[in-house]
Formats: sequence, structure tokens, C-alpha cells
Amino acid sequence: MDNLDYGIIGNCKSAALISKTGSLDWCCLPEFDSSSVFAKLLDDEIGGSFEFLVPDNYTITQNYIPNTNILMTRFSEGENVFEVYDFMPRYKLEDSGHYAPPDIIRYIQHVSGRPVFRVKYDPRLEYAIADTSTKIKPEYIVSVTQEGKYDSLYLYSSMDKKKVLDGEEIKLKRDEFFLLSYNEKIFRQNTQQAYLDLQRTKVYWLNWSDRTPSYKKYNKEIVRSALTLKMLSHNRTGAVLAAATTSLPETIGEVRNWDYRFCWIRDASMVIKVVSTLGHVHVAKRYLQFIIDIIPDKDEKLQIMYGINKEKILEEKTLDHLKGYAGSKPVRIGNAAYEQRQNDIYGILMDVIHQQIVKFETSLDNCEELWTITKGIVWVVREHWKEPDKGIWEFRTEQRHFTFSKVLCWVAIDRAIKVAHILGKANHVTKWIDLEREIREDILEKAWSEKVQAFTQAYGSEDLDASVLLMEPYGFVEAGDPKYIMTVKAIEKELCHEGLLYRYKNKDDFGLPTSSFTICTFWFINSLYKIGEHKKAIKMFRKLLSYSNHLGLFSEDIDFKTKRLLGNFPQAYSHLALIETAINLSNVITEEEEIKVAVH
Repeated sequence: MDNLDYGIIGNCKSAALISKTGSLDWCCLPEFDSSSVFAKLLDDEIGGSFEFLVPDNYTITQNYIPNTNILMTRFSEGENVFEVYDFMPRYKLEDSGHYAPPDIIRYIQHVSGRPVFRVKYDPRLEYAIADTSTKIKPEYIVSVTQEGKYDSLYLYSSMDKKKVLDGEEIKLKRDEFFLLSYNEKIFRQNTQQAYLDLQRTKVYWLNWSDRTPSYKKYNKEIVRSALTLKMLSHNRTGAVLAAATTSLPETIGEVRNWDYRFCWIRDASMVIKVVSTLGHVHVAKRYLQFIIDIIPDKDEKLQIMYGINKEKILEEKTLDHLKGYAGSKPVRIGNAAYEQRQNDIYGILMDVIHQQIVKFETSLDNCEELWTITKGIVWVVREHWKEPDKGIWEFRTEQRHFTFSKVLCWVAIDRAIKVAHILGKANHVTKWIDLEREIREDILEKAWSEKVQAFTQAYGSEDLDASVLLMEPYGFVEAGDPKYIMTVKAIEKELCHEGLLYRYKNKDDFGLPTSSFTICTFWFINSLYKIGEHKKAIKMFRKLLSYSNHLGLFSEDIDFKTKRLLGNFPQAYSHLALIETAINLSNVITEEEEIKVAVH
């Protein structure tokens, strides 16, 4: 079965995807949202790739160096063995800051024997819109666009450049290297320097992982997910990407193909809350500064999403010359959803601001700016909470009074009241308390369906929606509330299918969803845990973990029948929910553990 069997490498500036056979099939340089230099992922004919080709009798295996984002692909045939270590350099500089150039290093380690391989080096710059010309120069191989927008790419190597470019057989006798760079290098590159970058980058990731708490259960999965979320954060601006790709379809052959290389306030805030819980406070502080930077004026309306460099206009275009992943068109760059209204973002952002102020109180450098934003959020919610919106799932046509959006409007006011008390601004909250009570009563009256015996997707609706499961984690209802328990049961009966969850089953702009939105299954497992169904939650969680790819990575969606990973990859949403669920379930003692205790 075809699957998203890719590893991701990155350095908090850009990222690349490498297949389980060591083929570099997706990379945008110099940044996450730049145009692609390799896009075989979206068109296996003209997209471009950088591959190691070995005889058919070679065995290929792949894994990450534990607790790092360095990917190792091992090629072996008897005693003839070599390993490729793929990474984007990232390490601390002696004075301050980090070294994180728009480079990919492919360090080739000779393990034993006389292994052979060929190289297919085929960059296609600027999304392969026009031809790319590749030529050998004395110090490097350079690729440039032939027409249209000018772009260039440099490849340095210790190996014979002509053999590399011509795809001739190479007999490996010693360690070698490739360094792929968006920039021409000032200093001469060699194998020793590449090895040093490998070790420095390894130390950086090991140190980062070491600051993550250790858990008795699911620790490996938690660390891998945390490392992935870190890679999806933009170090310079503080933005957090939804995913590293564009246009990977939610369902093969359909048109639900979106560009996710942007910072959604909802996704990013959820990521920051989880990563901060794991102790990585600098990521959270940078994100809060990103928020402050994009809201310079008190009356500035908050968009649902921004570019990673704080861009506000994200015009959507289609690249019709690319045939799309598995033939799924269109390929899109940009995202028209930036113009939508989604009222839930205020509560989700306010929840993170509250979390950070609880953690650091007035020691936060930007406390005054955050208090100004808090007051602005209260004003926006007060003015607009009664209005319909597009909802968490970004319906592109209909606006409705979505339950999740209303609940998060309540969260915004609830957290603002708490922030006011922490900062000694309690004189502000009298009217806020009245507003909080008004929103709460409105939800309890209009979101509950007596007929369905559950909180439903929208006011007056009988449709169920997985997002209402978050009413409990956000503190709107208690886990023991009979109405919440009934909602969990109703969602299980209606939306649970083949061990996975539908987001909803009512038709949307594109018909009935046919794949499971991964985060929803994690939400449901968490809900089972919260209402005391621990055994069922653990069983379902273990099953869901088995649907990851060979490296433990998840995309946005999973096909109900085949369990194929679908949608953009790797998905921040999926990995933040995995961490939350794993932490919750790591506290549960299973029957097997009880038996072990009894035996001893």
C-alpha cells in the first residue's frame, strides 16, 4: 500500500521530507513556505528529487538517531553496507543564537565492504514551473532556473561531480558527503566539516530532548512528537506551522487539498500549550511575541492564520502544471481561508496567554502587551460572540452558530477574568463576569439537543461533531457531568467507525467526509479516559499508534478502511493531541501491570 512513508528533517527555518528509500522528495528553500526545489511528492515525473539508487538485492531500513531529528537510512547487501545521515544543521553558536542555514547535509558513512550506488540528482526549482539547468563548476554543482523567476541551488560534495550528475555507479570506500545549499558557500566544504556539523546538530537535539520530562509509558512517542513540533516552529518569528507540506489530499482523487505551511492561531496556540507543558518555555515566549507583533494596534482584528513571516494576505493560487499527490488535483499555494471568521481562535489564544501568565506571572517581558491584547480580545468577543462563523473545520460556504466556537468565546472571557485577577486588575472584571455567565447560559440552552441527547455541532442542529468533546478539557463542563458523558456516548455511536472518528457526518462544501481527521480520534480517546473508561481508551490508543508510519509520524487524516495516512504531513494537530493523550494515559495502571504487581 502507498503511504506517507517519509521522515522529516528540519532546523526551525525550513524542512524536507525523505522517503523510506532515502529519496529527498520535498523541500522548500530558503524557508518553509518558499517555492520547492524538490517536489516529487506532488508530481513523480517533473517534481524533482535527490535519490540514492542501489541494486535490487540491497535491503533498506530507516530510523531516527534516538532523541534527535537526524534521519539515518541504511543500505546493506551482505557485508557491503553504508548509511546516509540526513539533517539540516542547527546548533548553538558560542556567542549567542543558533546556526541554522538553509542547508541539507547528506553524510554518507562507509560501514563495511564495497557498497555501490548511483545518484539521481534532479532539482526542479520554483515548483518546476520552468526548466532548471544544472551545471558543474570547479567547486560545486549549480542549478538555476531557465526562465521566469530567478532562483539557484548549490550542491557541494567530496565525490566526483561528473559521476554524480551523470548517474554513474559509485563504489564507496570511505565516508563522503553532500551539502545542498540555497546559498553559495564562502568557505571550502569538506567531509570533516560535514561530520562536525552532524555531531553539533546531534548534540543540539539531544540537549533539547533532555529538557523534555520523561514518562514511564509512551515516552518514545511523546519525544518523537515533541521533536516534530519543534521542527515545525519558525525560530526567527515564533510562528508555528500546521504542517510542512501543501496539497496532500484528505482523500485520494478529491479536491480537499490545502496549503498548510502557515501559522493558524488555533493550531499554533494548541501546540504552544502542549510544548510549554513539556517545559520548552522559549518556544512559547517566541510565539507570544509573534502574536504581539501581528497585533500592533488595539483595534486590529485577529485573522485565523498568518504567514510565518507575519504576512496577512495569503492569496491562494493553483499550480495546474503539477499533477498532484497520487493524481489528486489541484496543487495549491497560499490559502484563502485567511479571510474567514472563526470565533474560536480568541478563546484558544486567551487560554495560552493565561497559561503563560500563570507560569511566569509578571516576570514575562511582554506582560503589559499581553494585558492589552487580553482587553482587546474581550472587546472583540463581546461585540461578535452572538454572530455565526465558519467554525473550526473552516466550512467555505455556510456560516452557523457552531457550539465549539461559542464554547471558546466563553473560554476567552473565563481566562481573561483569571488573567485580570493574577495581574491585580480585578476592577475590570465586573462586566466580564456578566458576559461570561451570559455566554455560558446561551450554550447550555441552545447547544443541547433533547432529541439527540447530546451537545451538537451547532445551535438547533441534530448533527454531532467531534470538536464538542473539547468542552471538558477547556473547563466548560466537568467530566462527570451526565450531559458530557451522554455526548461522548452519542459521538461514539454516531462518529466512531473502524476504530477511528469522523469529524462530523453531515455533508459539507465537498460532500460527505470519507477519511478520519486524526486529531478527533485522540480527542475521543481522551474523553473516554476522562469519563473513566480507561481500558477502552488504552486499547484504542495503542491501535491508533499502530497507524503511524514507520517512524512514528502522523499526517492530518487516516483512511477508514486501509489506514493509509492522508492529508498534509507531518501534522502539528495530530502530534500535539498524541502528546496530550499519552501523558493522560501514562497515569493509568493497566491490568497487565496489576498482574505483575500481584505476582511480585
